Amino acid sequence: MTMSRSTEVLFQPFRLKSLDLRNRIAMAPMTRGFATDGVVGPQQVAYYRRRAEGGVGLILSEGTVIDRPASRNEPGIPFFHGEALPAWQPVVDSVHAAGTAIAPQIWHVGSVASKTTDWRPDAPMESPSGLTAPGEPCGVAMTEVDIADTVAAFARAAAEAKRLGFDAVEVHGAHGYLVDQFFWSGTNLRDDRYGGPTLPERARFAAEIIAAIRAAVGPDFALLLRVSQWKQQDYTARLAETPEAMTEWLAPLVEAGVDMLHCSQRRFWQPEFPEIDGETGLNFAGWAKKLTGAATMSVGSVGMTGDFVDVFTEHRSETASFEGLLDRMERDEFDMIAIGRGLIVDPDWAEKVRTGRREDLTPFEIGALMSLA
Repeated sequence: MTMSRSTEVLFQPFRLKSLDLRNRIAMAPMTRGFATDGVVGPQQVAYYRRRAEGGVGLILSEGTVIDRPASRNEPGIPFFHGEALPAWQPVVDSVHAAGTAIAPQIWHVGSVASKTTDWRPDAPMESPSGLTAPGEPCGVAMTEVDIADTVAAFARAAAEAKRLGFDAVEVHGAHGYLVDQFFWSGTNLRDDRYGGPTLPERARFAAEIIAAIRAAVGPDFALLLRVSQWKQQDYTARLAETPEAMTEWLAPLVEAGVDMLHCSQRRFWQPEFPEIDGETGLNFAGWAKKLTGAATMSVGSVGMTGDFVDVFTEHRSETASFEGLLDRMERDEFDMIAIGRGLIVDPDWAEKVRTGRREDLTPFEIGALMSLA
């Protein structure tokens, strides 16, 4: 059966500074962990090329780490610095050849240890206050020198992205990793200028990273920031309980140089502040766009029968409504939608949706995470 509702809204071009996209669909950044000694190779080239050939407008790479001693928590996470950089060039070239834009997601895991391996970095893990979650010590608290070096490392990585021909860069500031650990009052107990009781105070670290990147790449290179309310350490955590608090958190980051906020929810269809606009109200990306004026991207279990946390349990949440996605896009609630697991199992996700073949989409199975195909 052919789906009758038009999906044209997903396939409108989108432009934002250095980004010139054929549609509004992005491949979400997803840790895959198959880089050898931190270096990508032919299998990553083929992996990203296939998703580009399948019709997505933008590929956001898997998280790829900056030049800090303990920036990654698994051995297969790729580097985005030093001798690992040239290996990204074939990835960029192959994606561009298929008509798709690409941006690396640059990352520091902070003090979050891997849940799937016992591997640990050689250096102590670092975070704002030596905590991985409220009341859970791990690693060391960063000094101001560590912070300055980390800011500079993010800026260098972004400059390398531009040099290699990437179309934009995304900073990972979500899900309880380093940047997000500074945002979160439960893990940022600092009493210097990088801590404090308010979100604007705790967002200083992120703002300095964004400002340093903007200085390094110039005014016209698109800069994305991924943010979330929830943390992998606490799925119920919320940084901003009100629109006013969200503005205090996000507006200074946009002012510092963010062009697009990539707003991660476990379930994109859930309203951010239902007490204000009801059960069909704006989601996180919708509120972020309304409050800051920045472009936004939404993400969170599009087309899935359970969110990605459910993948590792027997629980399955309500099915995401594809029609609900179209409704939100048609009313311009947010500018782009990112697809994660759907693109792991089905590189042709975008083309099948464009041609009305949603019934042919490959269902997600957890086994797909065990290989890079």
